[in-house]
Amino acid sequence: MADKFRLSIVTPDREFFNEEAEMVEFNTTEGEIGVYAGHSPLTVIIKPGVLTITLGGDSTKNAALHAGFVQILPEEVTILAEIIEWSDEIDAKRAEAAKVRAEERLAMRNAAIDIDRAQVALMKAVARMNAAGMK
Repeated sequence: MADKFRLSIVTPDREFFNEEAEMVEFNTTEGEIGVYAGHSPLTVIIKPGVLTITLGGDSTKNAALHAGFVQILPEEVTILAEIIEWSDEIDAKRAEAAKVRAEERLAMRNAAIDIDRAQVALMKAVARMNAAGMK
């Protein structure tokens, strides 16, 4: 059995997750990261993507993680998330529509379009779709 650590995920609205985990994986502004117990202390900024929690063995949970900060300590990881959704909380049709809208905005190349905002919207839509198991 692998060592475990306390994983706490909170949003402004709720305590999303607070249990022991073997590993957590997510995207940061510096790239993807996987954290096990005993990890060196680190603070990182979240980039939209899928968060995968390995509880033990083959037991995993996926969520769409959109923005926030993570504090990593050897025995505890705390994620302060602006928005995070379990895969069963995601409306697949809405996520697909958001992806199409963001792609259309990016394709316009219009000076009135906020490219950074459209790129973030696309990343969030793709994160929702991936967390929900859509391709």
